[in-house]
Amino acid sequence: MDTVEDKAIDEKAAEEEEEIPGEAEEAEEGVEEQPAEEEGAGEELEAKEEPKEETAAEAEEAEPEEAAEAEAEEEKVEEKEKRGKKPEEEEIVEERIYTIPLRRAWIAPRKKRTPRAMRIIRSFVQRHMKVETEVKGEEEEEGRLVISNEVNERLWDRGIEKPPRNIRVRAVKDKEGVVTLYLAEGD
Repeated sequence: MDTVEDKAIDEKAAEEEEEIPGEAEEAEEGVEEQPAEEEGAGEELEAKEEPKEETAAEAEEAEPEEAAEAEAEEEKVEEKEKRGKKPEEEEIVEERIYTIPLRRAWIAPRKKRTPRAMRIIRSFVQRHMKVETEVKGEEEEEGRLVISNEVNERLWDRGIEKPPRNIRVRAVKDKEGVVTLYLAEGD
């Protein structure tokens, strides 16, 4: 089915291939170009092989990653279980409900009232729940006092300038001496 012209083109291409050994001297001058082209072709082959190696390396890395992810998920579940525990499930040593007056926070400048109210709450609970302070060297480290998000949001409800005048909280002390503040029920 080839036409006469196609056959002529094929014959010319075959003749040019035969002439290449004769042009060896010219090719030696351009040796740098040909190996570069060959290297480029080799790089293409290597590039094709590299993704296979990367996928194998990724598979090796994926197994430890999967194991790490599984461990992380287990830790998250354990943390949720710890957080999800109600204070009644933990061993409660002491539980009290306090109404903390925050009137002294209103003495402060407008932009410092709510932060001062937080400090007042901390000092009040430390004083009344007898939170132990540890002395390490010259620094005094306060005992563990956790203020729940509910209390924090209640304080910051009206912004930095207008904290509440007083707040009712439920203070729970566990066997480890950690005191946690919650909003009193009904507030």
